[in-house]
Amino acid sequence: MTEIAVASERQTAIRLLACIQAAGDTNTASQWGPDVVCVLHSQSRLQALDFWMRNPDYLANELLTEFETSGERDLLAIAQRIFDDREPDLRRLPMVRYLFGAFEPLDNALAILRAADLIRIKRIGVPGGKIREHLYILTTAGEAALERIAAAAPELGWYRDRAWIVARVAGAQGGKALKDRQYLQAEYAGTELSHVIKPVTDRVLARLAAILERLDE
Repeated sequence: MTEIAVASERQTAIRLLACIQAAGDTNTASQWGPDVVCVLHSQSRLQALDFWMRNPDYLANELLTEFETSGERDLLAIAQRIFDDREPDLRRLPMVRYLFGAFEPLDNALAILRAADLIRIKRIGVPGGKIREHLYILTTAGEAALERIAAAAPELGWYRDRAWIVARVAGAQGGKALKDRQYLQAEYAGTELSHVIKPVTDRVLARLAAILERLDE
């Protein structure tokens, strides 16, 4: 298999922390403790969010789809900025397609967050049986740490800001629904198992140009 770019465990930890904060459910936070900010449900949802964090061209495509539905011009502007900043070249961290879609082991990065009590992980299921769902619980310490990280440098603040955009695109959909959306892209669905998921940069850039041309008419 071709060697691909990878992030450090600490970079991955920051990225996951930002996803949990941005896409976590605040409504049920109090039931998990007085110092809990929000709860992100399911490993598959976290993996799907991480895919859009790591593949800016796929995220831009979703932004264009949302724009064509809602007409919100800021979505179009964000998609355009992704290409203006050359993110598909500079920020892409490819993922490998497995049987259930894009996946990468996250245990080491999550362990960094757990060790500092920035997050807690609960496993829901039958005692002694199969785990039905993972819950990723953001603590007040985790929220404060992310704010300190984001304030330390614009490069680090990018993770927090991008996670909010990803969460906006994802909405309240669960992991399976998000994976199904990602599978709608032919390049994703057509990638062979155990191979790097193919980019959609050229196709999405052409789609953006067509939309801008139509708006100028």
